[in-house]
Amino acid sequence: KLSINAFDYNCHLDLIKLLRQEGELIKLRRARQKMSELFPLTEEIWLDWLKDEIKMASESSEREKVYELFERAVKDYICPEIWLEYAQYSIGGIGQEGGIEKVRSIFERALTAVGLHVTKGTALWEAYREFENAILETAQPAPGSVPSPEQQQMLCSQLEKIHTLFRRQLGIPLLDMEASYAEYEEWSEDPIPETTIKNYKKALQQLEKCKPYEEALLSAETPKLAEYQAYIDFEMKAGDPARIQLIYERALAENCLVPDLWARYNQYLDRQLKVKELVLSAHDRAVRNCPWTVGLWIRYLLAMERHRVDHGTISEMFEKALNAGFIQATDYVEIWQAYLDYLRRRVDFTQDSSKELEELRSAFARAVEYLKQEVEERFSESGDPSCTIMQNWARVEARLCNNMQKARELWDNIMTKGNAKYANMWLEYYNLERAHGDTQHCRKALHRAVQCTSDYPEHVCEVLLTLERIEGTLEDWDAAVQKTENRLARVNEQRAKAAEKEAALAKQEEEKAEQRKQARAEKKASKKAKKPRIGDKRKAEEDDEGEWGQEEEAEQPSKRHKGEGDGVLVEDMEVETGLFGRSGPEKPDHPTNQKEKASTSRKDVPKVLHDSSKDSVTVFVSNLSYNMADPEVKLKELFESCGEVAEIRPVFSNKGTFRGYCYVEFKEEKSALQALGLDRKVVEGRPMFVSPCVDKNKNPDFKVFRYSTTLEKHKLFISGLPFSCTKEELEEVCKAHGNVKDIRLVTNRAGKPKGLAYVEYENEAQASQAVLKMDGLTVKEHVIKVAISNPPLRKLPDKPEAGRASQFAVPRQVYGARGKGRTQLSMMPRALQRQSNPAAKAENGMVQNSPATSSKPPEEPKKMSNADFANMLLKK
Repeated sequence: KLSINAFDYNCHLDLIKLLRQEGELIKLRRARQKMSELFPLTEEIWLDWLKDEIKMASESSEREKVYELFERAVKDYICPEIWLEYAQYSIGGIGQEGGIEKVRSIFERALTAVGLHVTKGTALWEAYREFENAILETAQPAPGSVPSPEQQQMLCSQLEKIHTLFRRQLGIPLLDMEASYAEYEEWSEDPIPETTIKNYKKALQQLEKCKPYEEALLSAETPKLAEYQAYIDFEMKAGDPARIQLIYERALAENCLVPDLWARYNQYLDRQLKVKELVLSAHDRAVRNCPWTVGLWIRYLLAMERHRVDHGTISEMFEKALNAGFIQATDYVEIWQAYLDYLRRRVDFTQDSSKELEELRSAFARAVEYLKQEVEERFSESGDPSCTIMQNWARVEARLCNNMQKARELWDNIMTKGNAKYANMWLEYYNLERAHGDTQHCRKALHRAVQCTSDYPEHVCEVLLTLERIEGTLEDWDAAVQKTENRLARVNEQRAKAAEKEAALAKQEEEKAEQRKQARAEKKASKKAKKPRIGDKRKAEEDDEGEWGQEEEAEQPSKRHKGEGDGVLVEDMEVETGLFGRSGPEKPDHPTNQKEKASTSRKDVPKVLHDSSKDSVTVFVSNLSYNMADPEVKLKELFESCGEVAEIRPVFSNKGTFRGYCYVEFKEEKSALQALGLDRKVVEGRPMFVSPCVDKNKNPDFKVFRYSTTLEKHKLFISGLPFSCTKEELEEVCKAHGNVKDIRLVTNRAGKPKGLAYVEYENEAQASQAVLKMDGLTVKEHVIKVAISNPPLRKLPDKPEAGRASQFAVPRQVYGARGKGRTQLSMMPRALQRQSNPAAKAENGMVQNSPATSSKPPEEPKKMSNADFANMLLKK
């Protein structure tokens, strides 16, 4: 597995565990080494590795390798246990030359790193004192002998070292510091100095202030981010840099995959401490833990430049950033911009040519090519549609290098990439030409802009006229006026036509609404003319076109239809049978036959009534098979697991056939809530939809959205899966990269898989790691694509009002980065569109015009059933 994907964190852990069990020490060492090159190791992994190496280290040369390993370990995270193990191991080497001083050096470094740790710092202080006490014992003269002056001086010096350790420790707020004070009183032959007592009391007061935060950390569950942030805020107010650094390090040891926490820590170090080794070490650990976060890489490059790191090292770090595997195309644009800014700051532009300038130009060219080749191939977009990198390159050439010819070539390239229709792009180029070019090129650019701009042509026309008013000749002015007038005349003509189309569409919609209203009124009048039978309550659902009735609209809850995003398209469940009317004309029956059929139909079909006061104990069930035999019995067996069922009311058509939905009423509200958990359960080969029962007259904005339609950083969207892939198989692949909370395979209304899935992890960090490791993997000979879940917008833009408002073009951003979405196309199959009015528009504004030269009468549309229509609509 690691040969396929070297960044599989959990696979590294499994390999190390297996090799340790088998006792393969050489292979185990190699596996740990490989993992430490790719990832910072946790405290547990380091301690296991160090203990294994300590067991094997017998010679002095091997001890030096263990020391090197300890040095690597203490750089990954600030861990008191590792520092304590390091100090205790060094004690074993005091017999060597300079051994005692080396132990003291390690203890002092450990106290600097974690000596302020409120809960774990005490152990280090005590270990240090025990070591010094052991040295004191060896310096004591033999019983009965008189110490020499040298021995006496050594004893006094050693005693002073222990006194100093006690006094330093008692000035720091640590757990159980009262016991340390009592131990000092017992050990010391002299009274404790007043200064030490004062510092001790001050530290004791500070400990009382820290205790609530420490207790909150002890009682909180992982990841404890809120508790750590509160602790950090507390220490920031106190302002002790060492304590602030330590609490940040403690938080990061438990939340090493949280980019925002690293960013805040690095910002503090950059602005407050400004110690080169400390700052660069923190930045390096940040990008090793969260390599997918472009902001951390940019801060690292800036910190390296700020601390005068050599150019070769910075360039090498930039190359590492390019290979980090960012999850968005725009991330690559940002990292390139940061690196190009750095290269630009290195150039001395007072010289006509230099090595640094050529390197900058080469980097600009490489950046453009990289976004075109590498990034577009992976993301299907360059991430830089406005060509900001090329714009910056042009500015550098024009303003700093006085090379306007090169700048014009770059802008010509920018305009050929689809930007010529935007007024702001032309004006950006015009301003550059105005500042560093000449009037001739300014005029030429504006004339092209007037011709090409499609969003705000008035703006560029005004700028052209202003230029000619100030600098142009009479001939120039006349040419500009003529050109702008012709262009604006064409624009106004196009806008007038668009306004007419909008007005015609609005009028057509009004006529349709009036016809529907009139049809309902006629039905209602004919219904009142008939004498109703006693006790027989009718619903609008009994009518032949009941789907248009207000009563059913009020009672019929919104229901979800298929959708590929994590949010699903909400439509009325009547769309198959009622939205587009009948599929073909029916033969008229004799009035007597009509009455008999209606009478027979209304006798046999059960009438479904719903009391809206029972909405809280009722659920609406839909997308059931129309061929389901005895729905009441089938659904009662299914829903009784949720609680006692009071009644099941299936809905039937006028012909007595089951319509695929029903109401399920429970005795208790908690049963109805539990029943919602059966949503999407497969019943007779179709996913059953279960939703709350809501009166839409009282709640017109109610929609049943089970899934989010916005960016969810802890959730992945996977495409390209084989249709045969099961939920269990996908979970097996995903759980190797974190704790999987939920997996949803996307299906159509019939329950058939679509090769798409959503995978929810516990947190953003795990999801980000999974993207890096799973994107491009092969599952059953299918190469899958993995990205953070961010469903595209499905909402249609609001229709512009007729008249003055419609004369202004829609801003570019309204359609998103990839143009118009699928939902802006007509969803009506051509076979079902009405042929009686060839020039009529569909409801969404699409025009279906027949050729003008056609002389054949419109053919009768083919008669189609609801099932035929559903197959056409859902066909892939």
